[in-house]
Amino acid sequence: MSNSAGTGTGLGTPGRGPSSAESKRPGRLKRTITFYRQVVAELRKVIWPTRRELLTYTSVVLVFVFFMVAVVSAYDFVFSQGVLRVFGN
Repeated sequence: MSNSAGTGTGLGTPGRGPSSAESKRPGRLKRTITFYRQVVAELRKVIWPTRRELLTYTSVVLVFVFFMVAVVSAYDFVFSQGVLRVFGN
């Protein structure tokens, strides 16, 4: 039977003591530069929308937002009128 906690059999998560790998980590500046290089590399992989697609998506979102604002405003008006009728002015 294996020990899932890793005590005695060597299975499971090893201890988190100081390791030689941590002492060989590159400096903060080098890690930051590497991070930004990786970000630029990933952004080059992105398939960017064309101008027409962008305008289409933007207009769809704006129409949907305006529609939802109208729906919420209508519900707000109806419920406020209902509350005023029930409880009076």
